[in-house]
Parts: sequence; structure tokens; C-alpha cells
Amino acid sequence: MSDAPIDPADPALQPLDFPTSPLAGRKALVIGIANKDSIAYGCARALRAFGADLSITYLNDKTKRYTGQLAQALEVDEALYLPCDVREPGQIEAVFEQVERSWGKLHVLLHSIAYAPREDLHGRVTDVSGAGFAETMQISVYSLIQMAKLAEPLMAKEGGTIFTMSYFGGEKVIPHYGIMGPAKAALETVAKYLAWELGPKGIRVNIISPGPVKTRAASGIDRFDELLDETKGRAPARMLVEPQQVGYATAALACDFANIVTGEVLYMDGGYNIMGG
Repeated sequence: MSDAPIDPADPALQPLDFPTSPLAGRKALVIGIANKDSIAYGCARALRAFGADLSITYLNDKTKRYTGQLAQALEVDEALYLPCDVREPGQIEAVFEQVERSWGKLHVLLHSIAYAPREDLHGRVTDVSGAGFAETMQISVYSLIQMAKLAEPLMAKEGGTIFTMSYFGGEKVIPHYGIMGPAKAALETVAKYLAWELGPKGIRVNIISPGPVKTRAASGIDRFDELLDETKGRAPARMLVEPQQVGYATAALACDFANIVTGEVLYMDGGYNIMGG
């Protein structure tokens, strides 16, 4: 280090320039919106507010009734509002093929899907069926690998960011979270390996870990209301997390401001994760 005077023209002395639309011109694919209360929708709204162009998916014709208006609100081109059930052969590939046809590139991918059969979700991990375990891992974890592989050539052109949604139950035992705990642990590890493998191509991979949020998917967890009350009482912020709060923070991490952040579990839980037992 030197204590010599700095040249007045040195960039270090110039004001920082923050764009008003930091994701303008960027292309974002959001997978996992179920309705207006979804964390994925909160993220999509924030990405759009930051200037990104969006493609979103819906699970099936039933969920399309709830998400069609959301696609319009997000100004999604009709050609980029696409079906995606990861259990259906070819549907993931079809989504990325359409993204390539429409945009030729991709900058942001949000993976926000998880599933476990009800009987396995509500039972003990000790008793989980082989079929239930395999289905849970295929939908909740392997689908991220599939999407990352398809996103890789599209993101390698200009760099990109992949996000996946986890929960503290993947790190510590949360009563009644069941088989989703091991699934989230596997998801987080997969994401870290993806961050290592894709990093040289300018692709970041991060894990978003919100606190419990009142979503349709979360309502399937046994005694979920008790988990909400316990979290609100113990979190330093003394509040529950809202999907839009998660959305803003995630969109900020998609910007170039955060281009050094990858392979991280980013807690958005009001500080709940710092508390001891």
C-alpha cells in the first residue's frame, strides 16, 4: 500500500453511479409461481421493478387460472408464459428452448419449487417410503440440476445468476418439517457444487433461505401455525417475513452490485437463524 497522493482522475475518487433500473435489459426466468402469495411472485415483481424482462411458468391448467393475471401484471410476453411440470418429460427443456428462441440469452433463473407426498411429509423421516423419498428429491432437488444445465449455455454469453429457495430446516431439525429437511439440505449442497462448477463461466448460484412464509405450499406442513408463532416470537426482528421482502432482497442480489456473492446461503428470516436453542 502507498500513502502517496492519489491522482484526481483516479476512479476511486469519482462518485459511484447507481442506475435507477439496475436490471434493465436483463432476462429473468422465474419458475414456481403458484399464486399472488408465492415467494416466487414476490421475487418476480421485484425483478420486474428493477427493470428485468420476465418469463414465468405455471404448473398446469388449474394453476394457470391463478397465474394468468399475474403474468399480465408482470408484462410477460404471451410466448414466455409457459407450462412447466418437472415430472412431465420434456417440459423443462421446452421452457428453455422457448427462452432461447425469444431472447437468445438468460441472466437470472429463479428455481422455487419443492414437493413431498403428503403421507411422507407428515410422517417421520424414519418411516419415509422409497418412492416418496425419490419423488421428493427428483422434484425438489434434481430439477435444479436440470435447469442449471439448460441455463448454462444461455448464461455463459453474458454471465448470470441462479437462485434456489431453501429453509432453515435444511440446516437444523425443525419439528414437523419431515422429509423436506433432508431435501433442502441436499438442495443447498447441490447449489454450492453448481456455484463451483459454473463460476468460471460467470454464473453465480445462491441459496435464498427465508423464514416461514404463509404460502400455499407451506400450509401443507403439519402444525405450521405453531411454527409461525414460534418464529415471530424468537426472531430478532419480531416479525414474519413477507414474500415481497424476500423479492426485493433477491432482486438486489441479482444485480451487478452483488457480483462477488456466490455459493452462499442467504438468510432472509428476520435473524431467526442466529438464535440458539
